[in-house]
Amino acid sequence: MIELDNVAYSYGGEALFRGLSLTLAPGSFHFLTGPSGAGKTTLLKLCYGALRPTEGDLSLFGRSVTEMDRDAVAMNRRRVGVVHQDCQFLDHLPVIENVALPLVVSGQYSPEHDENLSELLTWVGLTDRAGALPAELSGGERQRAALARAVIMSPEVILADEPTGNVDWEMSQRLMRLLIELNRMGKTILIATHDLMLIRTTKAHVQARVLRLAGGGLYAAGSEL
Repeated sequence: MIELDNVAYSYGGEALFRGLSLTLAPGSFHFLTGPSGAGKTTLLKLCYGALRPTEGDLSLFGRSVTEMDRDAVAMNRRRVGVVHQDCQFLDHLPVIENVALPLVVSGQYSPEHDENLSELLTWVGLTDRAGALPAELSGGERQRAALARAVIMSPEVILADEPTGNVDWEMSQRLMRLLIELNRMGKTILIATHDLMLIRTTKAHVQARVLRLAGGGLYAAGSEL
């Protein structure tokens, strides 16, 4: 689905990482860990086409990004749902309209989607907050709204950048249960996180591959956890 082959990425001529190879196969579950500044967010951006590698090849759903123009990359990005570390919302719109925004922007929204939106808010436990403005949400509610927005287009891959970084342990577990459920529905999951306890706990419930990005390289880290 998403494949990096001997990829490097540089900022200002200095390589953040190099020689990275990674395959996100259909239905797989991955954790990405490593120290701050190692490039975890950059790697996620490569995985959904927001950045292009400085060296090596990146393929999205069977096509190399070197063969794709901007429109083609944008179309492929619709197949990837992203939960950003600092989830941003339009403050003047209620939760349900923020969640529906990808449908609206892509021109796919219709009244028939209202029932699906209601079901999605129920799934993330935000039915009672559908009419609330973003500023009225707690940290956990914002993260669940961000997850709902990420999956509204029924993506094949979910990328989450520190999705539990600003919530307590109980809410972290709730978010992980939602992501595990998505994986059991066949979605490919990649989660960047510093929280090793979260990784250990989650691995008890799902077969997950753990990767560590450090020192400019990407390594399997499962034996360390």
